[in-house]
Amino acid sequence: MAIETRMLGRVDYAATVQSMQDYTATRTPDSSDLLLICEHLPLYTQGLAGKKDHILKPGEIPVIATNRGGQVTFHGPGQVVAYPLIDLQRAGYYVKEYVYRVEEAVIRTLDHFGVTGHRVAGAPGIYVRLDDPHSHALLPQRPQKREGTAAPEPDFTGLGKIAALGIKVSRHCTYHGVALNVDMDLEPYRRINPCGYAGLQTVDLSTIGVSTTWEEAAQVLGQQLSMRLAP
Repeated sequence: MAIETRMLGRVDYAATVQSMQDYTATRTPDSSDLLLICEHLPLYTQGLAGKKDHILKPGEIPVIATNRGGQVTFHGPGQVVAYPLIDLQRAGYYVKEYVYRVEEAVIRTLDHFGVTGHRVAGAPGIYVRLDDPHSHALLPQRPQKREGTAAPEPDFTGLGKIAALGIKVSRHCTYHGVALNVDMDLEPYRRINPCGYAGLQTVDLSTIGVSTTWEEAAQVLGQQLSMRLAP
């Protein structure tokens, strides 16, 4: 069953989350998988693991508690937010594989714009090298197989975060999703510890020299997610 993509444009955050929850609570094994693509007005969202002391100076920007995983992040204009509503049981893969596929869609989207996205061990999301966003050299901090040892503390040396991931799975069905920074005001990130990490630098495509529109980035990310989340 193909994923139905809906380009929503700029929408209210709380209303969008409510609609995702309602859809997930009432969907049946025959319900379509959906991919909602949108952007939001400025707000901070605090995940289930969120600690208040990671929100430093929110100022006039509202802080909304939400039931996704993870810590605090920022949403604002110029960011492509993608919410896949996928029945994992029907798709035939587990949560860990789902996260990998979502991250892979972001990596392939960045590649479309000539940028190399990287994973960091122990820290979901996608990162770029600040000194050379186009370099294909492998990161020493990349996830690697480790026999019997826990993942190391994440090391963000030389990196900027360009995409944040926060998901919820209920009754084997996903909602919430991923946010890719395209061309936005990044100042609000300095008022929080992004994703719970003090001093983690956040970037967007425009600050690393990529000129594109929200619409183009949304279309490419939507196509990549549709392909990679298929059963």
